[in-house]
Amino acid sequence: MAFDGITVSALVHELNEHLLDGRIYKIAQPEADELLFTIKKNKDQHRLLLSASASLPLVYLTAQNKPSPMTAPNFCMLLRKHIQNGRIVRIYQPGLERVIHFEIEHLNELGDLCTKVLTIELMGKHSNIIFCNEENIIIDSIKHVSGMVSTVREVLPGRKYFIPQTQEKTDPLTAKREDFDTIFQKGMPLYKALYTSFTGFSPALSQELCFLAGLDGDRSAVSLSDTEKQNCFLSFEVLQMAVKTGSYAPCIVYEAGAPAEFSALPLTRYAEENTRHFSSISEVLETYYAEKNMVTRIRQKSVDLRKIVQTALERNVKKYDLQLRQMKDTEKRDKYRIYGELLNTYGYSAAPGARSLEAVNYYTNEPVTIPLDPTLTASENAKKYFDKYNKLKRTYEALSELTVEVKAEIDHLESIASALDIALQESDLVQIKEELIESGYMKRKGGFKNQKREKITSKPFHYVSSDGYDIYVGKNNFQNDELTFKFATGGDWWFHAKGMPGSHVVVKSRGGELPDRTFEEAGRLAAYYSKGRNQEKVEIDYVEKKHVKKPNGAKPGFVVYYTNYSLMIDSDISGIELVSS
Repeated sequence: MAFDGITVSALVHELNEHLLDGRIYKIAQPEADELLFTIKKNKDQHRLLLSASASLPLVYLTAQNKPSPMTAPNFCMLLRKHIQNGRIVRIYQPGLERVIHFEIEHLNELGDLCTKVLTIELMGKHSNIIFCNEENIIIDSIKHVSGMVSTVREVLPGRKYFIPQTQEKTDPLTAKREDFDTIFQKGMPLYKALYTSFTGFSPALSQELCFLAGLDGDRSAVSLSDTEKQNCFLSFEVLQMAVKTGSYAPCIVYEAGAPAEFSALPLTRYAEENTRHFSSISEVLETYYAEKNMVTRIRQKSVDLRKIVQTALERNVKKYDLQLRQMKDTEKRDKYRIYGELLNTYGYSAAPGARSLEAVNYYTNEPVTIPLDPTLTASENAKKYFDKYNKLKRTYEALSELTVEVKAEIDHLESIASALDIALQESDLVQIKEELIESGYMKRKGGFKNQKREKITSKPFHYVSSDGYDIYVGKNNFQNDELTFKFATGGDWWFHAKGMPGSHVVVKSRGGELPDRTFEEAGRLAAYYSKGRNQEKVEIDYVEKKHVKKPNGAKPGFVVYYTNYSLMIDSDISGIELVSS
Protein backbone atom coordinates (compact mmCIF):
# COMPACT_ATOMS: atom_id res chain seq x y z
CA MET A 1 0.00 0.00 0.00
CA ALA A 2 1.34 3.42 -0.92
CA PHE A 3 1.72 6.19 1.64
CA ASP A 4 -0.72 8.30 -0.37
CA GLY A 5 -1.97 11.86 0.03
CA ILE A 6 -5.18 10.79 1.76
CA THR A 7 -3.17 8.87 4.38
CA VAL A 8 -1.11 12.03 4.89
CA SER A 9 -4.36 14.01 5.19
CA ALA A 10 -5.57 11.67 7.96
CA LEU A 11 -2.18 11.97 9.65
CA VAL A 12 -2.29 15.79 9.54
CA HIS A 13 -5.80 15.68 11.02
CA GLU A 14 -4.50 13.49 13.87
CA LEU A 15 -1.36 15.58 14.45
CA ASN A 16 -3.46 18.73 14.75
CA GLU A 17 -5.57 17.03 17.43
CA HIS A 18 -2.58 15.98 19.53
CA LEU A 19 0.29 18.38 18.79
CA LEU A 20 -1.12 21.78 17.87
CA ASP A 21 0.05 24.39 20.45
CA GLY A 22 2.39 21.81 21.94
CA ARG A 23 6.01 22.69 22.79
CA ILE A 24 8.99 20.81 21.40
CA TYR A 25 10.67 19.45 24.50
CA LYS A 26 13.35 17.19 22.98
CA ILE A 27 14.85 16.69 19.51
CA ALA A 28 16.82 13.55 18.66
CA GLN A 29 18.19 12.08 15.44
CA PRO A 30 18.38 8.27 15.96
CA GLU A 31 19.26 7.61 12.30
CA ALA A 32 20.93 9.63 9.55
CA ASP A 33 17.54 10.30 7.90
CA GLU A 34 15.24 10.19 10.92
CA LEU A 35 14.10 12.60 13.66
CA LEU A 36 12.30 11.89 16.92
CA PHE A 37 10.55 14.80 18.63
CA THR A 38 9.19 14.76 22.19
CA ILE A 39 6.35 17.27 22.39
CA LYS A 40 4.55 18.44 25.53
CA LYS A 41 1.00 19.72 25.37
CA ASN A 42 -0.79 20.58 28.61
CA LYS A 43 0.00 17.58 30.83
CA ASP A 44 0.44 15.13 27.96
CA GLN A 45 3.67 14.07 26.28
CA HIS A 46 3.85 12.76 22.70
CA ARG A 47 6.62 11.36 20.53
CA LEU A 48 6.62 12.19 16.83
CA LEU A 49 8.74 10.12 14.43
CA LEU A 50 9.79 11.72 11.13
CA SER A 51 11.65 9.44 8.73
CA ALA A 52 12.93 10.48 5.31
CA SER A 53 14.22 7.00 4.53
CA ALA A 54 14.37 6.40 0.78
CA SER A 55 12.90 2.92 1.21
CA LEU A 56 10.38 3.67 3.96
CA PRO A 57 9.48 7.34 4.55
CA LEU A 58 7.17 7.67 7.55
CA VAL A 59 5.50 10.09 9.95
CA TYR A 60 3.52 8.91 12.96
CA LEU A 61 2.97 9.36 16.69
CA THR A 62 4.57 6.61 18.74
CA ALA A 63 4.99 5.57 22.36
CA GLN A 64 8.36 3.98 21.57
CA ASN A 65 11.66 5.71 22.25
CA LYS A 66 14.82 5.10 20.24
CA PRO A 67 18.47 5.27 21.31
CA SER A 68 20.37 8.21 19.86
CA PRO A 69 24.07 8.57 19.04
CA MET A 70 26.34 9.98 21.75
CA THR A 71 27.13 12.99 19.55
CA ALA A 72 24.13 14.58 17.88
CA PRO A 73 24.45 15.11 14.09
CA ASN A 74 24.75 18.67 12.76
CA PHE A 75 21.15 18.85 11.50
CA CYS A 76 19.85 17.79 14.92
CA MET A 77 22.03 20.43 16.64
CA LEU A 78 20.73 23.09 14.26
CA LEU A 79 17.12 22.23 15.07
CA ARG A 80 17.85 22.24 18.79
CA LYS A 81 19.38 25.70 18.45
CA HIS A 82 16.39 27.15 16.63
CA ILE A 83 13.20 25.37 17.63
CA GLN A 84 13.77 23.45 20.88
CA ASN A 85 11.12 24.80 23.29
CA GLY A 86 9.34 26.25 20.25
CA ARG A 87 5.54 26.06 19.95
CA ILE A 88 3.83 24.31 17.04
CA VAL A 89 1.28 26.83 15.77
CA ARG A 90 0.21 25.19 12.52
CA ILE A 91 0.33 21.75 10.89
CA TYR A 92 -0.93 21.58 7.34
CA GLN A 93 -0.76 19.74 4.02
CA PRO A 94 -0.72 21.59 0.68
CA GLY A 95 -3.59 20.11 -1.32
CA LEU A 96 -3.29 16.36 -1.04
CA GLU A 97 0.46 16.33 -1.64
CA ARG A 98 2.58 13.91 0.36
CA VAL A 99 4.01 16.86 2.24
CA ILE A 100 3.51 18.07 5.84
CA HIS A 101 4.47 21.57 7.01
CA PHE A 102 5.03 22.33 10.70
CA GLU A 103 5.02 26.06 11.54
CA ILE A 104 6.90 26.65 14.77
CA GLU A 105 7.16 29.85 16.82
CA HIS A 106 10.27 30.40 18.92
CA LEU A 107 12.37 33.14 20.49
CA ASN A 108 15.67 34.02 18.85
CA GLU A 109 18.88 35.05 20.60
CA LEU A 110 17.55 38.61 21.06
CA GLY A 111 14.27 37.41 22.53
CA ASP A 112 12.22 38.26 19.43
CA LEU A 113 9.40 35.97 18.34
CA CYS A 114 10.26 34.19 15.07
CA THR A 115 8.61 31.58 12.89
CA LYS A 116 10.30 28.63 11.24
CA VAL A 117 8.85 25.89 9.01
CA LEU A 118 9.89 22.25 9.23
CA THR A 119 8.73 20.31 6.18
CA ILE A 120 8.77 16.58 5.60
CA GLU A 121 8.29 15.28 2.07
CA LEU A 122 7.16 11.65 1.85
CA MET A 123 8.12 10.96 -1.74
CA GLY A 124 9.92 7.63 -1.86
CA LYS A 125 13.58 7.98 -2.77
CA HIS A 126 13.11 11.76 -2.98
CA SER A 127 11.93 12.02 0.66
CA ASN A 128 13.49 14.76 2.73
CA ILE A 129 13.16 16.85 5.89
CA ILE A 130 13.70 20.52 5.11
CA PHE A 131 14.07 23.41 7.58
CA CYS A 132 13.12 26.90 6.32
CA ASN A 133 12.78 30.43 7.67
CA GLU A 134 9.56 32.44 7.51
CA GLU A 135 10.48 33.66 4.01
CA ASN A 136 10.65 30.07 2.73
CA ILE A 137 14.45 30.14 2.37
CA ILE A 138 16.08 26.80 3.18
CA ILE A 139 18.25 26.94 6.30
CA ASP A 140 19.28 23.29 6.03
CA SER A 141 17.91 19.83 5.21
CA ILE A 142 18.55 16.29 6.39
CA LYS A 143 19.59 15.45 2.80
CA HIS A 144 21.33 17.89 0.47
CA VAL A 145 20.30 17.71 -3.19
CA SER A 146 22.52 19.58 -5.65
CA GLY A 147 21.85 20.49 -9.26
CA MET A 148 24.05 17.56 -10.30
CA VAL A 149 21.63 15.18 -8.59
CA SER A 150 18.35 16.84 -9.57
CA THR A 151 17.59 19.19 -12.44
CA VAL A 152 14.10 19.84 -11.04
CA ARG A 153 15.02 21.42 -7.69
CA GLU A 154 18.08 22.01 -5.54
CA VAL A 155 17.69 21.45 -1.80
CA LEU A 156 20.59 23.41 -0.34
CA PRO A 157 20.97 26.12 2.31
CA GLY A 158 20.06 29.53 0.88
CA ARG A 159 17.82 28.21 -1.91
CA LYS A 160 14.12 29.06 -2.13
CA TYR A 161 11.85 26.19 -1.06
CA PHE A 162 9.07 25.05 -3.37
CA ILE A 163 7.22 21.81 -4.13
CA PRO A 164 8.20 20.59 -7.59
CA GLN A 165 5.26 20.03 -9.94
CA THR A 166 6.37 16.99 -11.93
CA GLN A 167 2.87 15.75 -12.79
CA GLU A 168 -0.30 17.52 -13.86
CA LYS A 169 -2.89 16.23 -11.41
CA THR A 170 -6.14 17.65 -10.07
CA ASP A 171 -6.73 18.27 -6.35
CA PRO A 172 -9.60 15.87 -5.52
CA LEU A 173 -10.80 18.11 -2.67
CA THR A 174 -11.65 20.91 -5.10
CA ALA A 175 -12.57 18.79 -8.14
CA LYS A 176 -15.97 19.39 -9.78
CA ARG A 177 -17.94 17.16 -12.14
CA GLU A 178 -16.29 18.71 -15.22
CA ASP A 179 -12.83 17.93 -13.75
CA PHE A 180 -13.91 14.38 -13.00
CA ASP A 181 -15.25 13.81 -16.52
CA THR A 182 -11.75 14.18 -17.96
CA ILE A 183 -10.85 10.70 -16.69
CA PHE A 184 -13.45 9.15 -18.99
CA GLN A 185 -11.48 10.35 -21.98
CA LYS A 186 -8.46 8.22 -21.10
CA GLY A 187 -7.95 4.93 -22.90
CA MET A 188 -6.69 3.05 -19.84
CA PRO A 189 -8.20 0.98 -16.99
CA LEU A 190 -10.59 3.04 -14.89
CA TYR A 191 -8.67 2.61 -11.63
CA LYS A 192 -5.45 3.73 -13.32
CA ALA A 193 -7.21 6.74 -14.89
CA LEU A 194 -8.28 7.75 -11.35
CA TYR A 195 -4.92 7.62 -9.60
CA THR A 196 -3.07 9.23 -12.53
CA SER A 197 -5.60 12.09 -12.61
CA PHE A 198 -5.98 13.03 -8.94
CA THR A 199 -3.39 14.00 -6.34
CA GLY A 200 -3.29 11.77 -3.28
CA PHE A 201 -5.01 8.76 -4.85
CA SER A 202 -3.22 5.40 -4.67
CA PRO A 203 -4.07 2.37 -6.85
CA ALA A 204 -5.68 0.66 -3.82
CA LEU A 205 -7.97 3.62 -3.12
CA SER A 206 -8.84 3.88 -6.80
CA GLN A 207 -9.89 0.21 -6.79
CA GLU A 208 -12.00 0.93 -3.70
CA LEU A 209 -13.76 3.79 -5.50
CA CYS A 210 -14.54 1.48 -8.43
CA PHE A 211 -15.88 -1.14 -6.01
CA LEU A 212 -18.17 1.42 -4.33
CA ALA A 213 -19.50 2.38 -7.76
CA GLY A 214 -20.13 -1.27 -8.64
CA LEU A 215 -17.61 -1.13 -11.50
CA ASP A 216 -14.70 -3.29 -12.63
CA GLY A 217 -11.57 -1.19 -12.13
CA ASP A 218 -9.85 -2.95 -15.02
CA ARG A 219 -12.45 -1.78 -17.54
CA SER A 220 -11.39 0.96 -19.92
CA ALA A 221 -12.45 4.40 -18.66
CA VAL A 222 -13.79 5.35 -22.10
CA SER A 223 -16.17 2.38 -22.20
CA LEU A 224 -18.40 3.52 -19.32
CA SER A 225 -22.05 4.43 -19.90
CA ASP A 226 -23.51 7.72 -18.65
CA THR A 227 -25.13 5.91 -15.69
CA GLU A 228 -21.83 4.25 -14.76
CA LYS A 229 -20.02 7.58 -14.98
CA GLN A 230 -22.60 9.13 -12.65
CA ASN A 231 -22.21 6.26 -10.16
CA CYS A 232 -18.45 6.68 -10.29
CA PHE A 233 -18.70 10.41 -9.55
CA LEU A 234 -21.14 9.84 -6.67
CA SER A 235 -18.68 7.38 -5.11
CA PHE A 236 -15.92 9.92 -5.62
CA GLU A 237 -18.01 12.52 -3.75
CA VAL A 238 -18.42 10.07 -0.83
CA LEU A 239 -14.63 9.76 -0.49
CA GLN A 240 -14.18 13.49 -1.06
CA MET A 241 -16.62 14.32 1.76
CA ALA A 242 -14.96 11.82 4.13
CA VAL A 243 -11.61 13.57 3.68
CA LYS A 244 -13.10 17.09 3.93
CA THR A 245 -14.92 16.28 7.18
CA GLY A 246 -12.09 14.21 8.67
CA SER A 247 -14.27 11.07 8.78
CA TYR A 248 -11.38 8.66 8.69
CA ALA A 249 -11.56 4.96 9.58
CA PRO A 250 -7.96 3.65 9.74
CA CYS A 251 -7.60 -0.06 9.07
CA ILE A 252 -5.23 -2.85 8.02
CA VAL A 253 -6.29 -5.67 5.72
CA TYR A 254 -4.66 -9.06 6.25
CA GLU A 255 -4.15 -11.83 3.71
CA ALA A 256 -2.93 -15.25 4.85
CA GLY A 257 -2.22 -13.76 8.27
CA ALA A 258 0.15 -11.09 6.93
CA PRO A 259 -0.63 -7.37 6.52
CA ALA A 260 -1.49 -6.72 2.86
CA GLU A 261 -2.99 -3.20 2.75
CA PHE A 262 -3.60 -0.24 5.04
CA SER A 263 -5.84 2.74 4.53
CA ALA A 264 -7.15 5.87 6.24
CA LEU A 265 -10.58 5.15 4.72
CA PRO A 266 -12.60 1.89 4.81
CA LEU A 267 -11.62 -0.78 2.27
CA THR A 268 -15.01 -2.41 1.78
CA ARG A 269 -13.88 -4.56 -1.14
CA TYR A 270 -12.13 -6.82 1.39
CA ALA A 271 -13.95 -9.20 3.73
CA GLU A 272 -14.66 -7.66 7.13
CA GLU A 273 -13.16 -10.64 8.96
CA ASN A 274 -9.81 -9.92 7.26
CA THR A 275 -9.87 -6.27 8.33
CA ARG A 276 -8.50 -4.90 11.60
CA HIS A 277 -9.71 -1.43 12.62
CA PHE A 278 -7.71 1.13 14.60
CA SER A 279 -8.47 4.35 16.42
CA SER A 280 -5.58 6.28 14.86
CA ILE A 281 -3.66 6.36 11.59
CA SER A 282 -0.39 6.50 13.58
CA GLU A 283 -1.22 3.16 15.17
CA VAL A 284 -2.00 1.74 11.72
CA LEU A 285 1.34 2.90 10.29
CA GLU A 286 3.37 1.71 13.26
CA THR A 287 1.63 -1.69 13.33
CA TYR A 288 1.64 -2.22 9.57
CA TYR A 289 5.30 -1.44 9.00
CA ALA A 290 6.44 -3.20 12.18
CA GLU A 291 4.69 -6.39 11.04
CA LYS A 292 5.92 -5.95 7.46
CA ASN A 293 9.47 -5.37 8.68
CA MET A 294 9.23 -8.42 10.93
CA VAL A 295 8.21 -10.63 8.00
CA THR A 296 10.96 -9.14 5.80
CA ARG A 297 13.58 -9.50 8.53
CA ILE A 298 12.64 -13.13 9.19
CA ARG A 299 12.80 -13.83 5.44
CA GLN A 300 16.30 -12.35 5.34
CA LYS A 301 17.39 -14.22 8.47
CA SER A 302 16.09 -17.50 7.09
CA VAL A 303 17.72 -17.20 3.64
CA ASP A 304 20.68 -19.39 4.58
CA LEU A 305 18.44 -22.00 6.21
CA ARG A 306 16.11 -22.03 3.20
CA LYS A 307 19.07 -22.51 0.88
CA ILE A 308 20.33 -25.49 2.88
CA VAL A 309 16.87 -27.08 2.95
CA GLN A 310 16.20 -26.41 -0.75
CA THR A 311 19.57 -27.81 -1.84
CA ALA A 312 19.09 -30.97 0.23
CA LEU A 313 15.52 -31.30 -0.98
CA GLU A 314 16.47 -31.03 -4.66
CA ARG A 315 19.25 -33.59 -4.19
CA ASN A 316 16.94 -36.07 -2.48
CA VAL A 317 14.13 -35.59 -5.02
CA LYS A 318 16.56 -36.35 -7.86
CA LYS A 319 17.81 -39.41 -5.99
CA TYR A 320 14.23 -40.56 -5.34
CA ASP A 321 13.23 -40.16 -8.99
CA LEU A 322 16.25 -42.18 -10.11
CA GLN A 323 15.46 -44.92 -7.59
CA LEU A 324 11.86 -45.10 -8.77
CA ARG A 325 13.04 -45.53 -12.38
CA GLN A 326 15.41 -48.28 -11.24
CA MET A 327 12.57 -49.91 -9.29
CA LYS A 328 10.46 -49.92 -12.44
CA ASP A 329 13.24 -51.75 -14.27
CA THR A 330 13.17 -54.52 -11.63
CA GLU A 331 9.56 -55.31 -12.54
CA LYS A 332 10.97 -57.67 -15.23
CA ARG A 333 12.62 -59.91 -12.65
CA ASP A 334 9.76 -62.45 -12.40
CA LYS A 335 9.64 -62.74 -16.19
CA TYR A 336 13.33 -63.76 -16.23
CA ARG A 337 12.73 -66.29 -13.42
CA ILE A 338 9.87 -67.87 -15.39
CA TYR A 339 12.01 -67.96 -18.56
CA GLY A 340 14.72 -69.85 -16.60
CA GLU A 341 12.22 -72.32 -15.14
CA LEU A 342 10.57 -72.97 -18.53
CA LEU A 343 13.97 -73.52 -20.16
CA ASN A 344 14.85 -76.07 -17.47
CA THR A 345 11.55 -77.81 -18.20
CA TYR A 346 11.30 -77.55 -22.02
CA GLY A 347 14.86 -76.78 -23.01
CA TYR A 348 15.42 -80.27 -24.39
CA SER A 349 13.12 -79.34 -27.32
CA ALA A 350 15.22 -76.35 -28.38
CA ALA A 351 17.17 -76.97 -31.58
CA PRO A 352 20.92 -76.21 -31.46
CA GLY A 353 21.57 -72.57 -32.54
CA ALA A 354 17.86 -71.61 -32.14
CA ARG A 355 17.13 -67.95 -31.40
CA SER A 356 13.88 -68.61 -29.51
CA LEU A 357 11.79 -71.30 -27.91
CA GLU A 358 8.00 -71.59 -27.97
CA ALA A 359 6.63 -72.97 -24.68
CA VAL A 360 3.51 -72.90 -22.50
CA ASN A 361 3.71 -70.88 -19.27
CA TYR A 362 2.37 -73.39 -16.76
CA TYR A 363 1.52 -70.53 -14.32
CA THR A 364 -0.98 -68.99 -16.77
CA ASN A 365 -1.42 -71.72 -19.42
CA GLU A 366 -0.57 -69.13 -22.06
CA PRO A 367 1.98 -69.59 -24.87
CA VAL A 368 5.23 -67.65 -24.46
CA THR A 369 8.22 -67.02 -26.74
CA ILE A 370 11.56 -67.17 -24.91
CA PRO A 371 14.48 -65.32 -26.62
CA LEU A 372 17.67 -67.43 -26.73
CA ASP A 373 21.35 -66.77 -27.24
CA PRO A 374 22.14 -69.13 -30.15
CA THR A 375 25.74 -69.54 -28.97
CA LEU A 376 24.59 -71.04 -25.64
CA THR A 377 22.84 -74.28 -24.74
CA ALA A 378 19.34 -74.28 -23.24
CA SER A 379 20.67 -74.85 -19.72
CA GLU A 380 23.22 -72.03 -20.17
CA ASN A 381 20.41 -69.72 -21.35
CA ALA A 382 18.40 -70.75 -18.27
CA LYS A 383 21.34 -69.91 -15.99
CA LYS A 384 21.70 -66.52 -17.72
CA TYR A 385 18.03 -65.73 -17.01
CA PHE A 386 18.34 -66.84 -13.39
CA ASP A 387 21.40 -64.60 -12.96
CA LYS A 388 19.38 -61.64 -14.32
CA TYR A 389 16.51 -62.52 -12.00
CA ASN A 390 18.75 -62.71 -8.92
CA LYS A 391 20.47 -59.42 -9.77
CA LEU A 392 17.14 -57.57 -10.22
CA LYS A 393 15.78 -59.22 -7.06
CA ARG A 394 18.74 -57.94 -5.01
CA THR A 395 18.31 -54.48 -6.59
CA TYR A 396 14.59 -54.50 -5.78
CA GLU A 397 15.20 -55.50 -2.15
CA ALA A 398 17.86 -52.82 -1.69
CA LEU A 399 15.77 -50.13 -3.40
CA SER A 400 12.67 -51.07 -1.39
CA GLU A 401 14.51 -49.93 1.75
CA LEU A 402 16.32 -47.00 0.14
CA THR A 403 13.21 -45.46 -1.42
CA VAL A 404 11.42 -45.53 1.93
CA GLU A 405 14.40 -43.81 3.58
CA VAL A 406 14.73 -41.17 0.87
CA LYS A 407 10.97 -40.51 0.82
CA ALA A 408 11.08 -40.05 4.60
CA GLU A 409 13.98 -37.63 4.14
CA ILE A 410 12.02 -35.66 1.53
CA ASP A 411 8.97 -35.49 3.83
CA HIS A 412 11.21 -34.37 6.68
CA LEU A 413 12.81 -31.60 4.59
CA GLU A 414 9.42 -30.44 3.31
CA SER A 415 8.20 -30.21 6.90
CA ILE A 416 11.23 -28.04 7.75
CA ALA A 417 10.48 -25.84 4.71
CA SER A 418 6.90 -25.52 5.96
CA ALA A 419 8.18 -24.52 9.41
CA LEU A 420 10.35 -21.81 7.82
CA ASP A 421 7.24 -20.45 6.05
CA ILE A 422 5.35 -19.94 9.32
CA ALA A 423 8.27 -18.60 11.38
CA LEU A 424 7.38 -15.13 12.68
CA GLN A 425 10.26 -14.33 15.00
CA GLU A 426 13.98 -14.92 15.09
CA SER A 427 13.47 -17.23 18.09
CA ASP A 428 11.34 -19.47 15.85
CA LEU A 429 14.36 -20.05 13.62
CA VAL A 430 16.56 -21.28 16.49
CA GLN A 431 14.78 -24.64 16.81
CA ILE A 432 14.70 -25.11 13.03
CA LYS A 433 18.43 -24.48 12.90
CA GLU A 434 18.95 -26.97 15.75
CA GLU A 435 16.94 -29.59 13.85
CA LEU A 436 19.08 -29.07 10.74
CA ILE A 437 22.23 -29.48 12.86
CA GLU A 438 20.96 -32.67 14.51
CA SER A 439 19.92 -34.04 11.10
CA GLY A 440 23.41 -33.47 9.74
CA TYR A 441 22.55 -30.71 7.24
CA MET A 442 24.46 -28.06 9.16
CA LYS A 443 27.46 -27.97 11.43
CA ARG A 444 27.30 -26.30 14.79
CA LYS A 445 29.05 -22.94 14.78
CA GLY A 446 32.69 -23.44 15.71
CA GLY A 447 32.52 -27.11 14.74
CA PHE A 448 32.43 -28.44 18.30
CA LYS A 449 29.97 -31.29 18.84
CA ASN A 450 29.47 -30.58 22.54
CA GLN A 451 29.13 -26.84 22.10
CA LYS A 452 26.25 -25.32 24.06
CA ARG A 453 22.98 -25.02 22.16
CA GLU A 454 21.34 -21.68 21.56
CA LYS A 455 18.64 -20.84 24.10
CA ILE A 456 15.18 -21.93 22.95
CA THR A 457 12.49 -19.33 23.70
CA SER A 458 10.01 -20.05 20.91
CA LYS A 459 6.65 -21.46 22.00
CA PRO A 460 3.74 -22.95 20.01
CA PHE A 461 0.94 -20.67 18.78
CA HIS A 462 -1.87 -20.46 21.29
CA TYR A 463 -5.40 -19.84 20.02
CA VAL A 464 -8.76 -19.85 21.79
CA SER A 465 -11.78 -21.22 19.94
CA SER A 466 -15.09 -19.36 19.76
CA ASP A 467 -16.35 -21.77 22.45
CA GLY A 468 -13.43 -21.00 24.76
CA TYR A 469 -11.25 -24.08 24.17
CA ASP A 470 -7.45 -23.73 24.09
CA ILE A 471 -5.86 -24.74 20.78
CA TYR A 472 -2.08 -25.09 20.36
CA VAL A 473 -0.19 -25.19 17.06
CA GLY A 474 3.42 -26.37 16.74
CA LYS A 475 5.75 -24.09 14.75
CA ASN A 476 8.31 -26.78 13.87
CA ASN A 477 8.96 -30.50 14.25
CA PHE A 478 10.52 -30.26 17.72
CA GLN A 479 7.50 -28.32 18.95
CA ASN A 480 5.18 -30.78 17.21
CA ASP A 481 6.74 -33.69 19.12
CA GLU A 482 6.67 -31.86 22.43
CA LEU A 483 3.08 -30.68 21.91
CA THR A 484 1.80 -34.14 20.97
CA PHE A 485 3.74 -36.40 23.31
CA LYS A 486 4.55 -34.23 26.35
CA PHE A 487 1.90 -31.51 26.52
CA ALA A 488 -1.25 -33.22 25.24
CA THR A 489 -3.07 -35.82 27.33
CA GLY A 490 -4.85 -38.92 26.02
CA GLY A 491 -8.31 -37.35 25.80
CA ASP A 492 -7.18 -34.22 23.96
CA TRP A 493 -7.87 -33.99 20.22
CA TRP A 494 -5.09 -34.01 17.64
CA PHE A 495 -5.36 -32.55 14.10
CA HIS A 496 -3.08 -32.67 11.04
CA ALA A 497 -3.38 -32.02 7.31
CA LYS A 498 -3.65 -35.37 5.51
CA GLY A 499 -0.69 -36.47 3.38
CA MET A 500 1.28 -33.20 3.50
CA PRO A 501 3.72 -31.34 5.74
CA GLY A 502 2.03 -29.31 8.45
CA SER A 503 1.81 -28.42 12.11
CA HIS A 504 0.42 -30.65 14.83
CA VAL A 505 -2.68 -28.99 16.29
CA VAL A 506 -3.84 -29.97 19.77
CA VAL A 507 -7.15 -28.99 21.37
CA LYS A 508 -7.35 -29.31 25.15
CA SER A 509 -10.63 -31.14 25.69
CA ARG A 510 -10.83 -30.51 29.47
CA GLY A 511 -12.18 -34.05 29.81
CA GLY A 512 -15.39 -33.37 27.92
CA GLU A 513 -16.90 -33.34 24.44
CA LEU A 514 -15.79 -30.62 22.00
CA PRO A 515 -18.43 -28.51 20.23
CA ASP A 516 -18.62 -28.91 16.44
CA ARG A 517 -17.46 -25.33 15.93
CA THR A 518 -14.24 -26.02 17.85
CA PHE A 519 -13.55 -29.07 15.66
CA GLU A 520 -13.98 -26.86 12.59
CA GLU A 521 -11.72 -24.09 13.92
CA ALA A 522 -8.99 -26.57 14.87
CA GLY A 523 -9.30 -28.06 11.38
CA ARG A 524 -8.90 -24.60 9.83
CA LEU A 525 -5.75 -24.02 11.88
CA ALA A 526 -4.35 -27.39 10.76
CA ALA A 527 -5.14 -26.42 7.13
CA TYR A 528 -3.66 -22.94 7.47
CA TYR A 529 -0.42 -24.16 9.06
CA SER A 530 0.19 -26.75 6.35
CA LYS A 531 1.58 -26.90 2.85
CA GLY A 532 -2.00 -26.79 1.53
CA ARG A 533 -2.91 -23.40 3.01
CA ASN A 534 -3.48 -21.88 -0.45
CA GLN A 535 -5.81 -24.66 -1.56
CA GLU A 536 -9.56 -24.07 -1.57
CA LYS A 537 -10.12 -27.06 0.74
CA VAL A 538 -7.73 -29.24 2.73
CA GLU A 539 -8.44 -32.73 4.07
CA ILE A 540 -7.73 -32.88 7.80
CA ASP A 541 -7.26 -36.03 9.88
CA TYR A 542 -8.26 -35.77 13.54
CA VAL A 543 -8.14 -38.28 16.34
CA GLU A 544 -7.84 -38.44 20.11
CA LYS A 545 -4.22 -37.99 21.09
CA LYS A 546 -4.06 -41.46 22.73
CA HIS A 547 -4.27 -43.03 19.25
CA VAL A 548 -1.21 -41.13 17.95
CA LYS A 549 2.08 -43.03 18.19
CA LYS A 550 5.71 -42.29 17.34
CA PRO A 551 7.69 -45.19 15.81
CA ASN A 552 11.10 -45.92 17.27
CA GLY A 553 13.81 -43.97 15.49
CA ALA A 554 11.32 -41.81 13.56
CA LYS A 555 12.34 -38.33 12.51
CA PRO A 556 11.10 -35.30 14.50
CA GLY A 557 7.43 -34.58 13.85
CA PHE A 558 6.71 -38.02 12.31
CA VAL A 559 3.81 -39.99 13.82
CA VAL A 560 1.47 -42.83 12.93
CA TYR A 561 -2.21 -43.46 13.68
CA TYR A 562 -4.52 -46.17 12.37
CA THR A 563 -8.01 -44.97 13.26
CA ASN A 564 -9.10 -41.41 12.62
CA TYR A 565 -11.88 -39.09 11.49
CA SER A 566 -11.54 -36.73 8.51
CA LEU A 567 -12.99 -33.42 7.43
CA MET A 568 -12.61 -31.16 4.39
CA ILE A 569 -12.20 -27.51 5.36
CA ASP A 570 -10.81 -24.17 4.20
CA SER A 571 -7.82 -22.41 5.77
CA ASP A 572 -9.56 -19.18 6.84
CA ILE A 573 -8.51 -18.52 10.46
CA SER A 574 -9.48 -14.83 10.58
CA GLY A 575 -12.17 -15.34 13.22
CA ILE A 576 -10.03 -17.38 15.66
CA GLU A 577 -8.50 -15.49 18.57
CA LEU A 578 -4.69 -15.63 18.78
CA VAL A 579 -3.56 -15.40 22.40
CA SER A 580 0.19 -15.67 21.92
CA SER A 581 2.63 -16.33 19.10
